[in-house]
Amino acid sequence: MKQILVLCTGNSCRSQIADGYLKHFAGDKAIVYSAGIETHGVNPKAIKVMAEDHIDISGNTSNNVDEYAEINFDYVITVCDNANEACPFFPGNIQRFHYNFPDPAKAVGTEEEVFREFVRVRDMIKVYCADFVKQHLS
Repeated sequence: MKQILVLCTGNSCRSQIADGYLKHFAGDKAIVYSAGIETHGVNPKAIKVMAEDHIDISGNTSNNVDEYAEINFDYVITVCDNANEACPFFPGNIQRFHYNFPDPAKAVGTEEEVFREFVRVRDMIKVYCADFVKQHLS
């Protein structure tokens, strides 16, 4: 079974959404962890946008990458440039992947406009995660 770490800046939105989709698409083919360079708590809008797609991340916690130093990951996926640049070294034969998704938490506008940005980013992450599982876990 493969071990995957999804890493972003605060482990509040993008990495939480990716965590939900990777678990959904990978099933029993992988153990998925998500973490941040910092911890900002799981964003309620990320929970809501995932619930709209029938994936429950309400029990997720915001974790610091240092908590996982002893895990031998097969894959590390950074989902923002900051995390990619600050990603710690993991020993072993790890494959690193990077995609800089927009941060929906930085969206401005009406509540509806901000939520639309969460949906847009969620859908981008969903496609990425489905493709990742198809390419690397099939």
